[in-house]
Amino acid sequence: MISEEEILTISGELGFDLTGFAKAELLEEERIKLEEWLERGYQAGMDYMEKNLDKKEDVTKILPSASSVISLGLNYYHKEDYENLPGRGKVSRYAWGTDYHYSIWNKTEIFIERIKSLDPGFEAVAYVDTGPVMDKVWAARAGLGWIGKNTNIINRGKGSWFFIANIICNREFTPSAGVPDYCGSCSACVDACPTGALDKYILDSSKCISYLTIENKGEIGEEFRGKFKNWLFGCDICQDVCPWNVKFSEQTNEPGFLLNLTKEIKFDEIKKMSNSLFKKRFAASPVARARLKGLKRNALFLENEQDCDK
Repeated sequence: MISEEEILTISGELGFDLTGFAKAELLEEERIKLEEWLERGYQAGMDYMEKNLDKKEDVTKILPSASSVISLGLNYYHKEDYENLPGRGKVSRYAWGTDYHYSIWNKTEIFIERIKSLDPGFEAVAYVDTGPVMDKVWAARAGLGWIGKNTNIINRGKGSWFFIANIICNREFTPSAGVPDYCGSCSACVDACPTGALDKYILDSSKCISYLTIENKGEIGEEFRGKFKNWLFGCDICQDVCPWNVKFSEQTNEPGFLLNLTKEIKFDEIKKMSNSLFKKRFAASPVARARLKGLKRNALFLENEQDCDK
């Protein structure tokens, strides 16, 4: 049977920055909190978050033999900054390079294959924020960090600029030590959010710039006029101001995150862009999630903001 030490060796060789283990237990308290969050309508238009609550609570409904969850973290931070030139909008750091799903899916497949080569009886299912799994809850349980007031997982040595993958498996491992909440009295993220989407550990997606520019299928409300801080796709404000990120952020070494960097996009380019060109340019980029219609909507909204600021 595979050991924790062998798991840590494999994850490190594959480039993961963080690895932890949690017992595959029922998430009863977390399900209650999720249901309360959904009842408030904080999921906005993301109706898919209301589905598969039973699987989110009990991972044995995904993998009947589940005994543990292995959580993995992969740093994506870039030290480069924005030029903030007029006539263009900013893209969230997580979307600068190749879509992280491709990079991490590939790594988790190799991860599981390598474990099976050492332990043929190993059974596992991997998720990278696309399935019925409470990613951040498992990451916190596995000791990758704590869930901060900005609702991201924060690690004392890495900050919060990392993606999470969870491997539900049939092997029992010694659970990693949990991490206390080190946010303390700090409210930098809550205070900095220009749309008031954060309220200490709770996110109202309907007010979140990331939701409004990516998942949102409708128009952007006039109540947000002048509050977008030139964010075209996503938003990093609550992470940029976090003291743990200011002090501990490190440049990523992941090759896919360093390719074809898309930090800012010109509004004129978006206005003239055809669907075929959009698909070609952003085929391997998270920006594709917004679709051309959404990106044009965002560009028009920001362009009008910039015109008003003149």
